Amino acid sequence: MEEAKREHFGGRLAIIMAMAGSAIGLGNIWRFPYLAGEHGGAAFIFVYIIASLFLSLPIFLAESIIGRRSHANTYGAMEKLAPGTKWKWMSILTIIAPLIIVSYYSVVGGWSIEYLLKSLTFSFNNVPRAEISSMFSSFIASPWIPIACHTVFLGTCAVILTAGVKSGIEKFSNWSVPILFILILVILLYSLTLPGAMDGVEYMIKPDFSKIDSKVILAAMGQSFYSLSLGVGTILVYSSYVSKKENLLVSGVGTAVFDLLFAIMAGFAVMTAVFSAGVKPGAGPGLIFESLPYVFSTMAGSAPIISGIIAILFFVTILVSALTSGVSLMEVGVAYLVEEKKMRRGVATLSVFIGTWILGCLCSLSFGPMSGLKIFGENLFGFCDWISSNFLMALGALLFSLFVGWKMKKSDVYDEFTNGGTLRFNVRCFKAVYFLIRYIAPLVIGIIFLSGILL
Repeated sequence: MEEAKREHFGGRLAIIMAMAGSAIGLGNIWRFPYLAGEHGGAAFIFVYIIASLFLSLPIFLAESIIGRRSHANTYGAMEKLAPGTKWKWMSILTIIAPLIIVSYYSVVGGWSIEYLLKSLTFSFNNVPRAEISSMFSSFIASPWIPIACHTVFLGTCAVILTAGVKSGIEKFSNWSVPILFILILVILLYSLTLPGAMDGVEYMIKPDFSKIDSKVILAAMGQSFYSLSLGVGTILVYSSYVSKKENLLVSGVGTAVFDLLFAIMAGFAVMTAVFSAGVKPGAGPGLIFESLPYVFSTMAGSAPIISGIIAILFFVTILVSALTSGVSLMEVGVAYLVEEKKMRRGVATLSVFIGTWILGCLCSLSFGPMSGLKIFGENLFGFCDWISSNFLMALGALLFSLFVGWKMKKSDVYDEFTNGGTLRFNVRCFKAVYFLIRYIAPLVIGIIFLSGILL
């Protein structure tokens, strides 16, 4: 009776749109371009594609199998599929992790709101690079405006979640994901018309395999992992809203392809503009809020209106992509409170909002009044990012891979993956996917985890 009341996504397209929305975020527009720039462009992309197909996709499928098999949140899933064991307590990690991530993630989402407002007033036109960099530093160091933007961003996510799975998450994903692709395509096409843009294209399509070393491989695997939001329960929870008749492999491949395509389009759009403006491709994490506004400024010399419009479109893209991921991260905590603590969805959403808002405010203040507070040499924002990216996500993914590969009965995994043996292609693929989940994924996750400690 309880399961019958549970909401489900409306169909395969809705599933892929929702999961693609969860995957497509700041990792695609902010993290992917600067990592590609730092690690050799095409060589990095080559390794990234391989890692996405043979590492991230199997982990994605492992989370999907747990979610749909249980039709429950991460805690409830472990309790249903492994009753009387400690797995449910270990799953608490995958509830805490996304809430930590969305707390600092919403701060960056708030920055995109501020920069969208700046682009609407053409604030980047003909501004020297040093002044643009100073503009960003001054903004994040101020106590109130970043917190106000963080509040607006997090509040928007909460409003979407309060509407529920079909009326909130599904509807938002159905219009936001296509818009994201249209926006990034427009930006890409414009970037390709800029003088010197072909140097950026060449950088992104001509791999120098001599550049591939252990750091490039680890960076590409980590980015693939980060991009698909693995190990934090978002895919598990979204899969719990998938009906038994849907094909998990098709949904997983569709999501991975959408995520890959968007990341590569974003990489080309950013790198062609960067090369055109003479900015170093390895500009690092400041690429979006420091280097790219300068790129828009250099465009303004000959066509200020067009460069202003491109800046607006770019920051709208960043904001919408951040919202789709922010919604999925918050839903993990909301689902837990609704199903395990029997809260109404509105109350559960408000509770998650308050908790993440408080931590987010502290993360925001760590660039200003609280900048003196250091944890292992990092401010609070940096520490939350570091512990999430290097530890919590990896441990969560390891938990899911081990659970599907070693705790669940192989017959149950087979039944879920093949829809009771009725999906012939899935039947033929099962052995390979199961081998990757059982053996390869835990091994590679262990390597990524250790690299986060040692490097």
